[in-house]
Amino acid sequence: MKTVNIAIDGPAGAGKSTIAKMVSAEMGYIYVDTGAMYRAVALYLTENNIPDEDIEKYIGDVDVSLKFIDGVQRVYLGDRDVSELIRTPEISMAASRTSAIPAVRARLFDLQQKLARENNIIMDGRDIGTVVLPNADVKIFLTASAEERANRRYKELSEKPDCPPYEEILKDIIQRDYNDMNRETAPLKQAEDAVLVDTTELTLEQSAARITEIIKERI
Repeated sequence: MKTVNIAIDGPAGAGKSTIAKMVSAEMGYIYVDTGAMYRAVALYLTENNIPDEDIEKYIGDVDVSLKFIDGVQRVYLGDRDVSELIRTPEISMAASRTSAIPAVRARLFDLQQKLARENNIIMDGRDIGTVVLPNADVKIFLTASAEERANRRYKELSEKPDCPPYEEILKDIIQRDYNDMNRETAPLKQAEDAVLVDTTELTLEQSAARITEIIKERI
């Protein structure tokens, strides 16, 4: 039986993960957060003080896996649940850098495609519709203005004592956009057959409803 694959791409902070989770629950599909996989690799490299030039030598030692516990995706490095540890600004920036390295992408590419072959999935990332799942049944490019994405991130972090100022968050998002769109390997771009959804003026609920509508129209 053919599985259904939905690809959602877009820049950092566009709400891909949150919205994809909501749509997955609505559709009864498995949600695959590829960004979390790259963050886990970045965490491993950071914790072990491995410089970029040595990544290819050590990438084979990185054991990243996704587990679905009570319907919730958890991210593991070996047998350690790192789902919370990978969400810091430091690891976010490190993931943006290391995800451009071909050896890192090759390491995770096979796992991502295996998940897609075996399950009805919604997978989000930077190059899902262009590289990982070029034959996805539905492709969506989800975006929002850099200012709105920074504002959402600031609100998310504002209750934490070490919350960075809004200006720093905006600067980081603009830098990540530049890094993602200008990397040599699988740069961030909208697939030719992807539907553009701009969430700048939409709530999470409105965004999820719009994407659910698009998916149902096309499958």
